[in-house]
Amino acid sequence: MDAQNIGQILRDRNIILKGGDVITNGGGFTQVPNFILVSKKVSVGAKLTYAMLLKYAWQNDHCFPGQETLADDMGTGKRSVVRWIKELEDANFLKIKRRGLGKSNLYELNLTARKRPN
Repeated sequence: MDAQNIGQILRDRNIILKGGDVITNGGGFTQVPNFILVSKKVSVGAKLTYAMLLKYAWQNDHCFPGQETLADDMGTGKRSVVRWIKELEDANFLKIKRRGLGKSNLYELNLTARKRPN
């Protein structure tokens, strides 16, 4: 089988990538595990919150953005972010370590898919 470049592979697909280099043109990208994207346990807002936490975490294996920062980056209110973080915590997609008054929380993201019970 001949090696194909990404352009050849995508030629017959229904998704087109425009703009060339996604890393340099848009400030990078964030990979989100598929088990999060397809989960019925959490809302779309919670999935976006998880993706935003991953955006911060890829830099050094942990993240601790303030909820105000998350809300601002996501274009939403802090109350929504708090609700979505609670959803993720209840679904065991993240664990929160509270670091004290006036300090941001430390978020531990679960990147391991769990098998569904039979």
